[in-house]
Amino acid sequence: MPAPPHADPDAVSEDPGDPGDPEDLSPTARRLYAYAVDRHAFTVAEATSALGARAGAAVTELAAAHLLQRAPDGDGPERWCAVAPRAAAARALAPLALLVRETHDEMDRLRGRLEALVPAYEAGAAHRDLSGSGPLELVTDLGAVRGLITELAAGCERELLTSQPGGGRPQETLEEAVGRDESLLARGVRMRTIYQHTARYSRPTAAYVERITALGAQVRTLGDGLMRMLIFDAHTGLMAVPDRQGAALVIREPSIVHFMTATFERSWLGARPFPTTVTPEAAKTLSDELRRTIVQLLSDGLEDKVIARRLGMSERTCQRHIAEIMRAIGAKSRFQAGYLLSTANRAGEPALGAGEG
Repeated sequence: MPAPPHADPDAVSEDPGDPGDPEDLSPTARRLYAYAVDRHAFTVAEATSALGARAGAAVTELAAAHLLQRAPDGDGPERWCAVAPRAAAARALAPLALLVRETHDEMDRLRGRLEALVPAYEAGAAHRDLSGSGPLELVTDLGAVRGLITELAAGCERELLTSQPGGGRPQETLEEAVGRDESLLARGVRMRTIYQHTARYSRPTAAYVERITALGAQVRTLGDGLMRMLIFDAHTGLMAVPDRQGAALVIREPSIVHFMTATFERSWLGARPFPTTVTPEAAKTLSDELRRTIVQLLSDGLEDKVIARRLGMSERTCQRHIAEIMRAIGAKSRFQAGYLLSTANRAGEPALGAGEG
């Protein structure tokens, strides 16, 4: 019986998928490949006779996937033969393998160019330390600041002091810090941290504190007056830069670092230990202290958002405290609230009525 006419490879009603991905081969292509592996070679006409009109498109699909190749026959119609899947994969992946090798080579060249500058950097850093020049360095990139903290923590040998205003710490910040801090404590480095009182109500922060205090760290909280800073071995300090998010001032000047350390120690003496659980009595005490601080700041003429930022709480929470304070002491204005509080303190009377807060 004569073979059916050659099918048009482009006239395919079924989706052949991505020709380069054998997992997406069409059903006809899979049948044709099984047909091909049983034969030394075959023509499109023979495949069409055996499998139907779609065999021609399947030949094109398998050839694109490197699973079929032209047989090395001389005369006669063009013949095809199957290619082993591993050999097909090697052909398909060859361009990607070349790209990967070229990428690795370029990475090595770039690393080499940058590392060639390490001696000059280290020599300059040593010169700064010996000569006393370059005591201040402004780092404006957040990634560079984090890298610097990691570097300084790795070299810290005696004590790390940390002062962190702003209430509870973000979860991602705590996850980044916990491994570094555990490594410090495991090396015997002393670690003391001050947060604000509002951090006690942050579950992630409380969990972090419980974890590091179990390893020997000490954590306390304070209501107001904190500056964001880190001090490594009383030798190098990092200080937040006002109005520049993510920036830090690196301080190596001994006199300034000494001042930062003394400031920390004064705050530490007035701070309270951070318990991992807050009892109702402790919560009320902290709440009363926060409210007294709010009234004092109100009497100084500060706006709600400034007070909230200084105390590490949201502006809405701060405004709720302000409304409760003014209602409790019968004040009609913010300045009057400050006056009434100061008058009550001089007279030895409670600043807020019993049961308030």
